[in-house]
Amino acid sequence: MKLSTKGRYAVMAMADLAGHSVGGKPVSLAEISGRQEISLSYLEQLFAKLRRGDLVKSVRGPGGGYRLSRPAGEVRIADIILAVDEPIRATRCHPGSPQGCVTNGRCVTHDLWEELGRQIHVFLSGITLADVIEKRVLGRAAPCSAAAANNSEPRQAA
Repeated sequence: MKLSTKGRYAVMAMADLAGHSVGGKPVSLAEISGRQEISLSYLEQLFAKLRRGDLVKSVRGPGGGYRLSRPAGEVRIADIILAVDEPIRATRCHPGSPQGCVTNGRCVTHDLWEELGRQIHVFLSGITLADVIEKRVLGRAAPCSAAAANNSEPRQAA
């Protein structure tokens, strides 16, 4: 599954905000834009959604900008992605269409991709902004057991 730029940029911007908001001082979108090389107008659109999702608070006036609405350890990555209207889906299905999948009926791999989407959501729900800025993300996925690893090896023809 490929995460869209909207979700990716929202997470990048929020991590930047969390990492540069010293003592709760607001951070301007222009600063984030410069550091992350994301268009200012695009950030404005994303932060409007993040504000509606109660993930950030805006501060008006000179020295204004944005700050997190709660501590970085309480902001889950999945919440950020969902706040910018990014469903975490791995299927090619069209929700609401009569067929569901792109083919007529349910495609044979639908359950596989549906479960992958759920696992991605579970993983991103277990990672916070604090984990990202403190570099505690690698190794977070449950390692495969030896038995599972043996079952996943390619089978050779007899």
